[in-house]
Amino acid sequence: MTDTALDKTFDPAAIEAKWYAHWEQGGLFRPARPDATPYTIVNPPPNVTGSLHIGHALDNTLQDVMIRYERLRGKDALWVVGTDHAGIATQMVVERQLEAKQDKRTNYSREDFIAKVWEWKAESGGTITRQLRRLGCSMDWSREQFTMDPHFTRAVVKVFVDLYNRGLIYRDKRLVNWDPKLKTAISDLEVETREVKGGFWHFKYPLADGVTRDDGLDYIEVATTRPETMLADMCVAVHPDDARYQSVIGKDIVQPLTGRRFKVVADEHADPELGSGAVKITPGHDFNDFEVGKRAGIKPADMLNMFDAEAKVVQTADGLVPAEFVGLDRFDARALVVQRMKEAGFLIPHVTKDKDGAETEHDAEPRTIQTPFGDRGGVVIEPWLTDQWYVNAAELAKAPLEAVRSGAIEIVPKTWEKTFFNWMENIQPWCVSRQLWWGHRIPAWYGSDGAIHVAETEEEAQAKAGPGVTLERDNDVLDTWFSSALWPFATLGWPDESALAARHYPNDLLVSGFDILFFWDARMMMMGQAMTGKNPWPRLYLHGLVRAADGQKMSKSKGNVVDPLGLIDQYGADALRFFMAAMESQGRDVKMDEKRVEGYRNFATKLWNAARFCQSNGIGASASITAPAATSAVNKWIIGEVVETVAALDQALADLRFDAAANAIYHFVWDQFCDWYIELIKGNFDAETKAVAGWVLDQILVMLHPFMPFVTEELWSKLGDRADYPLITAQWPQPGAAVDAAAKAEVDWLIALIGNLRTAKNELGIAPGAKLDAFLPDPSDATRGIIARNPAAIERLARLNGIRFEAAPAGAAMQVGAGDANIIVPLEGVIDIAAEKTRLEKALTVAQKEAKSLEGRLSNPAFVEKAKPEAVEKARADHAMHTAEAERLAAALARLG
Repeated sequence: MTDTALDKTFDPAAIEAKWYAHWEQGGLFRPARPDATPYTIVNPPPNVTGSLHIGHALDNTLQDVMIRYERLRGKDALWVVGTDHAGIATQMVVERQLEAKQDKRTNYSREDFIAKVWEWKAESGGTITRQLRRLGCSMDWSREQFTMDPHFTRAVVKVFVDLYNRGLIYRDKRLVNWDPKLKTAISDLEVETREVKGGFWHFKYPLADGVTRDDGLDYIEVATTRPETMLADMCVAVHPDDARYQSVIGKDIVQPLTGRRFKVVADEHADPELGSGAVKITPGHDFNDFEVGKRAGIKPADMLNMFDAEAKVVQTADGLVPAEFVGLDRFDARALVVQRMKEAGFLIPHVTKDKDGAETEHDAEPRTIQTPFGDRGGVVIEPWLTDQWYVNAAELAKAPLEAVRSGAIEIVPKTWEKTFFNWMENIQPWCVSRQLWWGHRIPAWYGSDGAIHVAETEEEAQAKAGPGVTLERDNDVLDTWFSSALWPFATLGWPDESALAARHYPNDLLVSGFDILFFWDARMMMMGQAMTGKNPWPRLYLHGLVRAADGQKMSKSKGNVVDPLGLIDQYGADALRFFMAAMESQGRDVKMDEKRVEGYRNFATKLWNAARFCQSNGIGASASITAPAATSAVNKWIIGEVVETVAALDQALADLRFDAAANAIYHFVWDQFCDWYIELIKGNFDAETKAVAGWVLDQILVMLHPFMPFVTEELWSKLGDRADYPLITAQWPQPGAAVDAAAKAEVDWLIALIGNLRTAKNELGIAPGAKLDAFLPDPSDATRGIIARNPAAIERLARLNGIRFEAAPAGAAMQVGAGDANIIVPLEGVIDIAAEKTRLEKALTVAQKEAKSLEGRLSNPAFVEKAKPEAVEKARADHAMHTAEAERLAAALARLG
């Protein structure tokens, strides 16, 4: 890249593709720095099926800010990139493609179907990685990972076998969340609870052998939202202290439809205050009932199952389900169960009364029911009793809990610790088997000898089983989150003792959305400690969600999803990145605001124009890392501002305050450099000023680079001939200078004078270019010196005919403060004083009236509580605007005396 003049206009599209290709092809995303301190981040691997959404844009921007920052600080920065095989999602994609051709997975062997998935991955699985490049992510693509790569698969198998041999993985019959559409178990975290309109049915369950309760009733009333499950009922539970049922505890009930006899059991799960206080128990199809059943002495192996994998009714082990129900879909079975119970006289109707007292009977009481749905399959989840593989998560959680308690792992923001502790301290066994074909197949073989043989290879399993034993491999695959839990170390070559792993594990930081704290982050802590004895990283940063402008969660159904690629096309990647960083405030949700993105594109344009101005005045690249020598106050001041900005950036990024870091560099570039320094040095481009200005511009490009890599690299290349020294591998600022207090005071005084005078002119309707007289009787020595040293700046920027050190003439005047000075500017002949007072008084009355009206509305609880949130927010914003306007107008009137 050679030194050429900058284009007149800043065009993000023209530079982004060029620079990304230059960085990647030059191998600049992982400079070989064997003697440098390593710095490592692994990206949350997006699904191979995925494409860039606004959450990815936030997540990856924050990571890239840190990687580029630490690379500039001279570290051996490695950002590990890759994708997750996404078992369920990927299998669904390929199955949908087959369905579109009137084909299906079961028409193929397992091996042939998996081959089709690999074909899809080769053709279409790289969409998101191409899109991450557009965002400017400086990932080490030469080491791109995939969770189904051979080396990764080897690590997954080893972890499973090791944990099994340590007794931390086991096979058990338990209830799981079963997705009847996908025909696989899913985790609690993959279940979405939705509100569904349903019913609450009440039934009579007759006591057997003529037994009656103390109150003379010969039945127990039970209620359920899932009547179909009564086909597999195994007992009725009542509270041990419930006086209504003391006489029938231990007695038999005959279930009306099946004729099955079972006991009335005492269990504290039954709440005497709810309904009849009696609960029908179906241990094979309800999580609470499963525990009650176990306490009642029913072994999981003996619990009745009434559904197949598609949630259709099957005959139970005791053969008591009536034939007419077998083969029915669960919801059809529900309707028929209610019909048959009603016909037999066992349905207790729900009675309602109208306004005249007339009664109407209904089969069920209407209820809004919290219903579990699969987040992928989109159908109602069925608790189903199956044999699955489990990880002893409670044991693995001990080390992460201690790490967070001791501070060995810091969660930022700290407010997430309580949530983390609550989940980890109450963690349940982790079901890691999935009934899919795509994924890491479980390394377990079932022998003809009845034993399970877990081994890394079939040969090892056969050796364990011995000769003459035939083996059949487990058909299930592992939960996707099992393999991604190994991401921090398996991506670095583990279990091999690689130099890369030794150098870059543990990683330094993990950045993730709070929504995968338990899916992924906590599980990495568990696996990191279990397999390496080390925490995967010392810091975990949890960011919020990106929400729509009105604060709502984005969703396709609401039509409020924002496409980050569209924003990049319109405003450039730099603007989107800066927006993400500036709005990320320690885990709070980010509200999407396209106007802000546009504003940051304007910020990049302002920097571009400032660089063009410098270039046109002979100001170019600096040859020095340290600040040049300076004698003038303005040059000393801007060097001090660089010193303070570098310190502010370093502190903000050490604290992971991305918003504070972005705001520090924004304020410095826009306000200090563009608005003031360039204005103050105009017309005075001596050698010192050119050297200082060029050096400051270089520091800006380096400090801004982590946030806006494209525009800064382009400017860096055009301001000097540095083909072999790209900005991405430059040095982080080391000014080697201190803040000059006297210079800072002098320039701050000038800025205050100019800014306050411009504000006062605007308030009083005086033309900005109008030149005015000014008086300052009895100035302090310091102020006298500042005025004496800066006559040109005062005349040019403050538009004053100098400042005379004498009393102002009598008459109307405005007063403008600067430091310890109160400068008087006569207004006679400049404006019509009386007319201006009238105008200001009228405007002040209107502003005060509007502010008072809004204050009244906001102090009314009925409005604040009942109005739409956006209406309340607008009222508050309008009140703040009118209040500020009233204060401004009052100040303007006060200036007129």
